[in-house]
Amino acid sequence: MIRFAVRLSLAGGREAATRLVIFATAVALGVGMLLTTLAGMNAVNKQNQRYAWLNTAVAPAATDPSVDPLWWLVREDYYHGESIGRVEIAATGPDAPVPPGIPRLPGPGEFYVSPALGELLHATPAAQLGDRFPGHQVGTIGPVALPSPDSLLIVIGRTPGDLEHLGARKATQIMTTSPSSCSRGCYVGINHDGMALVLSIVAVALLFPVLIFIGTATRLAATRREQRFAAMRLIGATPRQISVISAVESVLAAAVGTAVGFGLFLALRPGLAAIPFTGERFFTADLSLTVVDVLAVALGIPLGAVVASWLALRRVQISPLGVTRRVTPKPPRAWRLIPLVAGLVELTYFIGRRPPTTNGQLTAYLSGFLLILTGLVLAGPWLTMVGARLLAGRAGRPATLIAGRRLADNPRAAFRSVSGLIVALFVTSVATGIITTYVANRGEPRTDSVAATSLTKWFATEEGPAPTADQIPAGLATIPGVRSVTLVRANPVDQPPPMEVRGAPTDSTPDRWWWPGIVTCAELDRLAVFGSCPAGAQVAAVADDLIGERAWDLTSDSYVWPAADASPAEVDRQPIRSVVVNTTSRAAFEQARTMLINAFPTGGFPNSTAEWEADSARLLRQFQQLANVVMLASLPIAGCSLAVSVAGGLSDRKRPFSMLRLTGVQLRTLRRVVALETVVPLLLVAAVATGMGFLAAHLFLRAQLGYTLLAPDGSFYLLVAGGLAVSLGIVASTLPLLRRITGPEIARNE
Repeated sequence: MIRFAVRLSLAGGREAATRLVIFATAVALGVGMLLTTLAGMNAVNKQNQRYAWLNTAVAPAATDPSVDPLWWLVREDYYHGESIGRVEIAATGPDAPVPPGIPRLPGPGEFYVSPALGELLHATPAAQLGDRFPGHQVGTIGPVALPSPDSLLIVIGRTPGDLEHLGARKATQIMTTSPSSCSRGCYVGINHDGMALVLSIVAVALLFPVLIFIGTATRLAATRREQRFAAMRLIGATPRQISVISAVESVLAAAVGTAVGFGLFLALRPGLAAIPFTGERFFTADLSLTVVDVLAVALGIPLGAVVASWLALRRVQISPLGVTRRVTPKPPRAWRLIPLVAGLVELTYFIGRRPPTTNGQLTAYLSGFLLILTGLVLAGPWLTMVGARLLAGRAGRPATLIAGRRLADNPRAAFRSVSGLIVALFVTSVATGIITTYVANRGEPRTDSVAATSLTKWFATEEGPAPTADQIPAGLATIPGVRSVTLVRANPVDQPPPMEVRGAPTDSTPDRWWWPGIVTCAELDRLAVFGSCPAGAQVAAVADDLIGERAWDLTSDSYVWPAADASPAEVDRQPIRSVVVNTTSRAAFEQARTMLINAFPTGGFPNSTAEWEADSARLLRQFQQLANVVMLASLPIAGCSLAVSVAGGLSDRKRPFSMLRLTGVQLRTLRRVVALETVVPLLLVAAVATGMGFLAAHLFLRAQLGYTLLAPDGSFYLLVAGGLAVSLGIVASTLPLLRRITGPEIARNE
């Protein structure tokens, strides 16, 4: 029976070959996407492992008492907005531990750099970058210690006295525990669980359209296959034999598709590694698969294909006469809207009732999103039926009436072929709505804004006495491109006043009425770009960086700082809290940073508000790119599902269509019928899924952040429109089949 099934699958004519190719193609896409997701999760874990050594400051003590301690200090520096990891070490003896990636510990005046930082040092004037690092380069950090090929890292050798003065810690072993499983306060690395959750959502959003594609390919020419299998049953074939025949066909296609999918993944792996969805790109070798991954995909996909084939032909398994007893299925009921409404109600409930813990928020919001998504999938047939009935009720042409009646007759089948769009458009709309709104409210400032062109060096009280004005480098003001150098003094009122004094509610988070720094109003007027004082005030209370909350709203230059309870004479007597350097060029910005680092090597390095905000904005942009990938990949796949569904429907209805042509119905009318049967569900699903995605995003923003949803820019709508146009173009390519399969010869009795 297996040999017969193989012969039937491979030598069953053009129809069988077409079905085999389409099925294998669908499986190949699914396998490629699934392998990419699994490899991506493995890559995140490997990248995180290579972050581990940077957390050596919190490593537990070594069990070997003969190990000499190692002075260890890690700080973050920036160059043109890119983060530089600066590791400074000093051995206390010959048996001190050595970090990975370097052959030995650098001595005082020596350093190792990553390849990317080495290239940057050679291409950048020393006054802007190289002068920050004492000594000379003695080697390159190996890949085993680099999270990414683009990582900017430097390991600098210092004396124990230098590092003790800089506030370093002693360590007796190099940390090897992954940051995702570190319980000792690791602060460098990736949130592996969060990235795994994001990748899982992306995988589901990508695989759902592919699964629909596979199901559609399985049902290709389903009527003719059912009739053929029913005939076999009537001449004595058992249900088990029919199951074997259909299973062999599915396993053959799935095996070919699985092999092609593995090849597709291996061919695209170098390009996939270049996608920096964790903020940095991967090494190609990071995108690897475990034995369990390979076996699960290689065995699970063919098994799933057998189950899909069995479900598609289950009517034949029950009774061969069931194929001929075709009746109109029961219409879907309105109860399918319940999960959708429940999800919207849940998200609405948490507006003003945000859960206090992260786990509580994840549970509340994710369950709401999943309910809405499940509700969309369940309510799809009902919505399709309603739309079809409206279409038929307002029909002014025969094609519109026929299409509306056919859609209303079996809305489940009509919705099934486009249901893959639900997940893609919903996920993309939610991500786009949330990210667009967040970035607009709290995102990275413009590169030409004062938040991006101003550099700030803070002097924390725990780092020792604040410097005097004479200790501020006089050369700062002489750097070409430096517009101003401003000293922000400490506010003599060192605690915020009570909430009721400000007239704000007790749960208010913005604190605009008190700032830790002060500056004279005459100085603010001279600077011009950092805001102004209230009328009649002489001293203003300001943020350390003279920016504060303006970083999130720099659309107006009329920002007014509150008045401070101090006189101009008192300002110069207060200790310095920070130095703010405003520049007109990136070269001046980086040269001023280098000068400040060398003048004040302790504590945190100077940076701008824009650089702080850039990290979160960069990650959000990566998530937005993933959402765009979901949409751009899903829409053509959905178009292929539609094309296969249309081709299969034409094959199953070629006799009725040929009879209609014999009665005088024009070919263009039949094409209009087929087009409407495809376009109506497609556009309906796109509109509903996108609208529900934006609504869910708005409810989440109101509940979690108190923001109102802002409309995405035109690129989002262009992406959606372009994807839909591609899908419709793929469907249109099947319409020429109508002329070939509805000729007069088809109307003859077979």
